[in-house]
Amino acid sequence: MRTKTLKKNKINVITLGCSKNVYDSEVLMGQLKASGKDVTHEAATDEANIVVINTCGFINNAKAESVNTILEYVEKKEEGIVDKVFVTGCLSERYRPDLEAEIPNVDQYFGTTDLPLLLKALGADYKHELLGERLTTTPKNYAYLKIAEGCDRPCSFCAIPLMRGAHVSQPIEKLVKEAEGLAKNGVKELILIAQDLTYYGLDLYKKRNLAELLENLAKVEGIEWIRLHYAFPTGFPMDVLELMKKEPKICNYLDIPLQHISDNILKSMRRGTTQAKTTKLLKEFREAVPGMTIRTTLIVGYPGETEEDFQIMKDWVQEMKFERLGCFAYSHEENTHAYSLEDNVPEEVKQQRANEIMEIQAQISFDLNQEKVGQTLRCVIDRKEGTEFIGRTEFDSPDVDNEVRIDATQHYLKIGEFADIHIDSAYEFDLFGTPVK
Repeated sequence: MRTKTLKKNKINVITLGCSKNVYDSEVLMGQLKASGKDVTHEAATDEANIVVINTCGFINNAKAESVNTILEYVEKKEEGIVDKVFVTGCLSERYRPDLEAEIPNVDQYFGTTDLPLLLKALGADYKHELLGERLTTTPKNYAYLKIAEGCDRPCSFCAIPLMRGAHVSQPIEKLVKEAEGLAKNGVKELILIAQDLTYYGLDLYKKRNLAELLENLAKVEGIEWIRLHYAFPTGFPMDVLELMKKEPKICNYLDIPLQHISDNILKSMRRGTTQAKTTKLLKEFREAVPGMTIRTTLIVGYPGETEEDFQIMKDWVQEMKFERLGCFAYSHEENTHAYSLEDNVPEEVKQQRANEIMEIQAQISFDLNQEKVGQTLRCVIDRKEGTEFIGRTEFDSPDVDNEVRIDATQHYLKIGEFADIHIDSAYEFDLFGTPVK
């Protein structure tokens, strides 16, 4: 084991989990940089001697990844490769006493609201004046904008309120100032995130105020796309759709996790809706904004899900033809309402059902993509990968949706800029195209 390093401290921040965690890590790094600290994000080498792991505690797979990452860096600490390991985020918020007992060689654990304490442990001061300033880790052309924290929904399967607390909206003025700062740094696309966009403003303004926020963000010079992630179906503010239709900066795109569609399961999940109401809502979306892309997420294998419940879901997915859809197996989470139910769908059945849903979706996506062949679509170019430039349309969010691939040996495109791409061919989740001069 080598001795502790004599070099100047360098902090490596590792982010696990969702876009909300990415945002939190960026705020942490912005604070550290403002205090004169040398900070990096997910450094590939062991160049940093202090590690901060921002964990996810949402479902079993994410928890396992977080624990494995903590163990990996604790081992590096024991080997003398790093000097200190700090753990923050959702897993630490939810399981801190267990983690402290099971992995005591971590220097300190912090919860989701402990940023000032974490900064103090890292020798930095929390600077209140850094309103919205952060060190972005995404490609320069897009950034996440967290408009609220926490959730007031009573969904039976979800542990987020345990880790993130009750819903708290950020004021419109603060978010506009943050957006202006991002735009000055070259950001062209804002991806609005929250546990629940639908609820935005109820606590601050006593009304659902997402539309007013969007109107203000659309005025920010330099921002060209605004994308909406994680809306809740019950109580969705329909004035947002009117704005989406007339405001070109707001992408015709909505991420609205619906989770299930069988009335029996929806009731047990405490979703506050039914198949009929959900189907009506989606039809209203598509009538209000023709050609909009709807992304959803479904859960299979929830306690008590029968073959009949699953068949209802399959038929409905086939009927609704979502432009974008993800599916994951139910995870039985302690201290949630559903934890009192018997987790009675075998793991292999859960996986098989998830695979079946994604097979249906792959065909739907293929058919919808074939309709785009011959069209010219405005794309933003995110990166170069091997011999291809990788772009996205307004109907695609980073990391989770379709990509547009352009031959980089034949064409030159500027990363971070927009380009008109003629779509030559298409597969299930990829479009291939040529720039239009």
